[in-house]
Amino acid sequence: MTSAFQKMTDAELDAALADLERQADELRALDLKLDMARGKPSPEQTALSRPMLDLLTSQSDLTDNGADADNYGAPEGLPSARALAAELLGVDPANVSVMGSSSLNLMYDCVENGYVHGIGGEKPWCQQGTVKFLCPAPGYDRHFTVTESFGIQNVPVPMREDGPDMDVVREYVEKDATVKGIWCVPRYANPTGVTYSDDVVRAFAALRPAAPDFRIFWDNAYAVHTFRGEGDPLMNIFDALAEQGGEKNLVYEFASTAKVTFPSSGMAWVTASPADMAELRRSFSAMRVSPEKISQLAHVRFLKDAAGVRAHMEKHAEIVAPRFALVQQKLSEGLGGLDVATWTDPNGGYFVSFEGPEGSAKAIVALTAELGVKLTGAGAPWPYGKDPRDTNIRIAPTYPSLEELGQALDVFVVAVKLVAARLAKAERA
Repeated sequence: MTSAFQKMTDAELDAALADLERQADELRALDLKLDMARGKPSPEQTALSRPMLDLLTSQSDLTDNGADADNYGAPEGLPSARALAAELLGVDPANVSVMGSSSLNLMYDCVENGYVHGIGGEKPWCQQGTVKFLCPAPGYDRHFTVTESFGIQNVPVPMREDGPDMDVVREYVEKDATVKGIWCVPRYANPTGVTYSDDVVRAFAALRPAAPDFRIFWDNAYAVHTFRGEGDPLMNIFDALAEQGGEKNLVYEFASTAKVTFPSSGMAWVTASPADMAELRRSFSAMRVSPEKISQLAHVRFLKDAAGVRAHMEKHAEIVAPRFALVQQKLSEGLGGLDVATWTDPNGGYFVSFEGPEGSAKAIVALTAELGVKLTGAGAPWPYGKDPRDTNIRIAPTYPSLEELGQALDVFVVAVKLVAARLAKAERA
């Protein structure tokens, strides 16, 4: 793709650069301090759940189907919490454990179980020498940090418009026994917003791993986070496994209420096959007597069931949708027709994935910061922060107000154009 700046004459490019430098100086003088670095709910979104804080008082009944929320017991979570989690994922409550507020914490625990204790009777990964995890990229940086922290090799896998490149995944998983897992965000993937197609989900279910202790880490973080229309359909991975002809120890699925109610003060859960859940529960029992259940009780009484969650998320959508629409408007108005960038337009989730010219992402992020807007670090959506082409930037539009978001996007557009123009000028040196 040849950009509009590359097509300019030398005089036209010099004039464009001078104008863009002037715009950057004007923005720099505003001394802005705006943040689009992480995908956080806005204060308006968390306010939607404040009524939940009034549901439990010193006079409240703190029992749940025979379990006491104010004491030890129910190590897999309150029965009603497990039932709600199971309904949202379309699985059997018997195969769900609800514990803590962070699904990332549960993912860490599952990796740690494989690393320290082993999976399915196999040697612990720490005794197996080289261990690898596949990382669809661009993807979620905190996933990659978990496995990197154990010294596990993170191997990037290309993302397509319908999910990971399954030819590449299959080649690794079925021929290399050192590959022990793959990170997946199957609905509204972070940061691309892609939802895995039925074909991709079925391809995952049909994998025949070379390593018996290989597991798919299915992080369904945005299962209910649609903000446009009916949203993208996602096939239930366990239904796809059932189509293969029976139970298979292959998938750990995770989700939470992190961006449904209060981040860091909600509930998180994991589900897997009966055999895998039994193994995980044995591992978890060494570190937990029981989870924090009062928060679980409040959540169930507030959200009630899947229909209640959908109604609650419709309120979120009313807040989030205008922000994503503003991203599309600002990028289209500012960059459309220049052939310097492409970006995604998701129906849900928390991010827009932006692709600039080759060799531009670090420069754009640095210039944007200099002009008063903080973005996720360039390269973060790739293992070890190494974007091979230096093109990808994750845009997180949910937290700022609409006014602040508009300002931040105006800064971002100027930075993209200025970096693209500088690159075009450098090509002529």
